[in-house]
Amino acid sequence: MKKLNSILIALFIISGFSANAQGKAAKSPAMETKAIIGNVEVRITYCSPSVRDREIFGGLEPFGKVWRAGANEATTMSFSNAVTINGSKLSAGTYSFFVTPSKEDNWEVIFNSEAKQWGVYKLDRKKDVLVSEASVTAIDKNEKLKYSIEGNFIHLDWDTKRVSIRVN
Repeated sequence: MKKLNSILIALFIISGFSANAQGKAAKSPAMETKAIIGNVEVRITYCSPSVRDREIFGGLEPFGKVWRAGANEATTMSFSNAVTINGSKLSAGTYSFFVTPSKEDNWEVIFNSEAKQWGVYKLDRKKDVLVSEASVTAIDKNEKLKYSIEGNFIHLDWDTKRVSIRVN
């Protein structure tokens, strides 16, 4: 009986640790945004970091340096059919998505054929299939990075910036 009680107590303690670990929220939780633009299903998979009193663009994400457009794994965008991005053709498929922040009102956006990669650490620019410029506008502060699809636009909102990509 003592052995059974010891086992039950041990299991209770272990399950308490497990429940505590599972209940802890991720700093940059995985998110997904999807919608239909015309006849194309668009799916964006990303991890959403918070500002947390940091200088984001020009600080955490330096101007002129490629950024994974999210946290952790590179953000991916999937298109069920061919589209045009800011006027340039892109085949159906899944792409990793990167942005190069700038002090200017237009930022470079990059669609890379290697969809599964961690951050920008091994980004092979030879696998870029589309590089374009996207307009950037000022917005009210947005604590969490968020992608949205409105009409023919994909928007990336974070801190006080909105990056807008036209999709047709």
